[in-house]
Amino acid sequence: MYIDMDGVKRLKINLHAHTTDSDGRVSPEEAARIYREAGYDVLAITDHWRWHKSGELSGLRILAGAEYNVGGSDGAAGVYHILGLGCAHEPEIDREEQDPQRILDAIHAANGLAVLAHPAWSLNSVSQAAALHGVEATEIYNTVSDAHESCRPYSGNFVDIAAGQGLTYPLLATDDVHYYDGTDTTCSYIMLACAPDATDTELLQAIREKRFYATQGPEVHLDIVGDEAVVRCSPAARITLFTNRVWGRGHSVRGENLTEHRAKLDPTETFIRAEVTDANGKMAWSNTIRLK
Repeated sequence: MYIDMDGVKRLKINLHAHTTDSDGRVSPEEAARIYREAGYDVLAITDHWRWHKSGELSGLRILAGAEYNVGGSDGAAGVYHILGLGCAHEPEIDREEQDPQRILDAIHAANGLAVLAHPAWSLNSVSQAAALHGVEATEIYNTVSDAHESCRPYSGNFVDIAAGQGLTYPLLATDDVHYYDGTDTTCSYIMLACAPDATDTELLQAIREKRFYATQGPEVHLDIVGDEAVVRCSPAARITLFTNRVWGRGHSVRGENLTEHRAKLDPTETFIRAEVTDANGKMAWSNTIRLK
């Protein structure tokens, strides 16, 4: 449990993790121990095509989860990795169908949250995502997608193009941990404003309502005050605002120990989000706010 700069209690959560039940390198119990010792409050175990129920392992709360991957390694042919989080029971999915829409429907039928994982790594286009009904969140950052031979962890371009078309998903940062060797472990997570005794349903609703920020350590808050965007954060070396405009005054500032930035909104801006980077290169991401 973490108390932020406004006195709000937040849960530290990783929503994407693999274990020896699929292609991860440690057992579910060991994964839970590692994340508990790193100060996490909740871990979703999301093995490929292997549903884990909610409960507790090694003293850490586990959120039900699984990852359903469609397509092979050719992004041009269509690759979709979809997380089913917090499902009340195992989704009824025929693995042979390889149909992303059926996967989404089955997750919803099980009262779960459906997440389009690492769209940049998968080379997902916005038109592909828009054609799917029921994507409830996506990952703006995925740690393992920059580990070893992978090199596309950041999905900001996808997020901004989608927002320009009216798709303002909740933006998660996750580890998608596989290796547990320091390259992908306890790095990227969300800080969720939710009571520690919240039910799974309440956790999922808080995510849908964007009551969190995504981070590798820094804290970030974005608000609209009159005709200004106001970013408040822990000490940062850079604060950046992203909108549908490809150029705008005051959209990025650099310095030392920056803790606030204000930028006047342009009437043509339709959405806005914030990123901060601290002196050690660690980042945090706000959710996207619709302006029109």
